Amino acid sequence: MSAAPLAVVLVSGGLDSMVAAGHAREAGFDILALSVDYNQRHQVELAAARRIARALEAERHVVLPLDLSAFGGSALTADIDVPKGGVGDDIPVTYVPARNTIFLSLALGWAEAAGARDLFIGVNALDYSGYPDCRPEFVAAFEGLAELATKAGVEGQPFKIHAPLQHMTKADIAREAARLGLDAGMSWSCYDPAPGGKHCGLCDSCRLRAKGFEEAGLPDPTVYATRP
Repeated sequence: MSAAPLAVVLVSGGLDSMVAAGHAREAGFDILALSVDYNQRHQVELAAARRIARALEAERHVVLPLDLSAFGGSALTADIDVPKGGVGDDIPVTYVPARNTIFLSLALGWAEAAGARDLFIGVNALDYSGYPDCRPEFVAAFEGLAELATKAGVEGQPFKIHAPLQHMTKADIAREAARLGLDAGMSWSCYDPAPGGKHCGLCDSCRLRAKGFEEAGLPDPTVYATRP
């Protein structure tokens, strides 16, 4: 049995969550990888999450079913077109209501049950689509909530929410993947997958991904149906 501390890592299958998981491994944690099957239209990302969890030798990988399409309210969980016009200034319809709050709550529950006190999430607040639950204020507030909401917290064993990509650009994240020796081709970013297992190339997530590799001066392993 490993003597390394445990961390619950949210592994969506995307580039950001892959690099966050790489940071957890580099910091010496044994990884409990949590992915959520929320009936998202880009289900292919769950296959990427499984690849990443295996590559990082996760102690355990749980893919938890939680059908958020029952609520709708997002282009990722309802019959709403994914925007393809470029990253704008408003919060886009690909925002899933309270998604990171829900996901961190699930990760917190597993962490307390497993005796882990560290959670990793791959949010960043620079090159992103403007989602409110990616901001540093949200991460700090959830950490405070975790202390109030758990038996461990009230007994003096607080939880730490690690967001190591918080202040990175997508170029920084692409470079981190390379530094950590992670194959960025394992990850999946596209919100609206094209036939043949290709990234569409036009959704916000594809555009940000392509921009990151270009600005980092690194080869982009992604296969796009349309080049961003």
